Amino acid sequence: MPKKLKAKLDEWNAETDRLEAKARQQEADARQKYEEQVETIKERRETAEKKLEKLRQSGESAWEDLKAGVESAAKSLGDAVRSAQSRF
Repeated sequence: MPKKLKAKLDEWNAETDRLEAKARQQEADARQKYEEQVETIKERRETAEKKLEKLRQSGESAWEDLKAGVESAAKSLGDAVRSAQSRF
C-alpha cells in the first residue's frame, strides 16, 4: 500500500506543478484563486507526505494503526487537486 500512496502523491505533485504554472499565466484576480488552491494542495500534500514517512519508519506492524490517517490525508489531498482542476 505505501508504494501505491507514493505513486499517487507523485501524481498529485505533478498536477500541483501544472496548476502552479497555469496560475502564473492568469490575470491577477484569477491568479489569486489559483494560488490559494495550490497552497491548499501543498499543505495537504505535506500532511500526507509526513504521514507516509511516519508509516515508512514504523514498519509493517504499525500499518493498520496508521492506515486510516494516511488514507484520510491522501483523500484530502486528492479532493483538493480535483477541486482545483474543476475550477480552472
